[in-house]
Amino acid sequence: MPKRTSKEKSDPVQNAFRVVQESIEMHEEIHLTLVSQIMREMGSKGGKIGGKRRLTTMTPERRKEVAQLAANKRWANARAKTKTAKKSA
Repeated sequence: MPKRTSKEKSDPVQNAFRVVQESIEMHEEIHLTLVSQIMREMGSKGGKIGGKRRLTTMTPERRKEVAQLAANKRWANARAKTKTAKKSA
């Protein structure tokens, strides 16, 4: 009479499938990590270059327009905060 075991015997096909799936998942994780690192480096490099290049290519009039838009946006946010603070008080 054969011995009884508490574990069921695993199917070799299912075991092979599991091994393949695990290796694919590890490969995808490595690939995504590598891609995100490369994209981060490219983005930081472009940001360092882009601001200087934009400054040299903009006309003084356009620079003034952009600065005025930024100032208006900052002051609009400040005004909105003070209005909500006055309403709640």
